[in-house]
Amino acid sequence: MKFLQSLENVATPANGWAATIGAILSTLFQYFYGIDSNRAEIIGVLLFTIALDWMTGVAAAKKDDSYSSEYGLSRIPRTLFLIALPALANQLDKVMGTPGFLFYGVTFGLLYHTWNSLTANAYRAGWPIPKSIVNLVGSEIKAKAERATRKESK
Repeated sequence: MKFLQSLENVATPANGWAATIGAILSTLFQYFYGIDSNRAEIIGVLLFTIALDWMTGVAAAKKDDSYSSEYGLSRIPRTLFLIALPALANQLDKVMGTPGFLFYGVTFGLLYHTWNSLTANAYRAGWPIPKSIVNLVGSEIKAKAERATRKESK
């Protein structure tokens, strides 16, 4: 009897909804990105990198006064696109019968691109970045600075 009473806190409508949503989302995740646990970890790294890119981008834009809410809002579709590309690559891998060739290629390409962007943003924000890394992303830093200057002059 005591065991059943202890389930009162577990078997709540809120927990039922959370379990249902979790089951649906995890099934969708597995369908779109694949079942392999390495893929989930790589997508997690991509999401973390995108979050850091947003954080450093906001800090850099506020520092050089190029921040605008329109620009920030335009980043939402871009972010959704970045998250959707590995799913599309995984679906193409399924169709073509390739074991993750496109998924891993696209995802690691996006990670590299996003890493360059967040590093350049952090540099523009004045955060400490080792000189060797600044040299690696110098062209991205220059491109971001030019974009910020163009926005200021509009």
